[in-house]
Amino acid sequence: MGAHDKASNKIDDFAGKAKEAVGKVTGDEDTRAEGKLDQVKSSLKDAGEKVKDAFKK
Repeated sequence: MGAHDKASNKIDDFAGKAKEAVGKVTGDEDTRAEGKLDQVKSSLKDAGEKVKDAFKK
């Protein structure tokens, strides 16, 4: 996995966690759901990169 992709996925995950926390504190369910969705997207991208790496070996 490229260092750029890995860092980007971590940033997306962190941003999703922050958005979820803001939604939880403010009581905004839409923001909270967006945060969770961002985390899921980050996890899927990370899994995709790991699959690519497995086939490169």
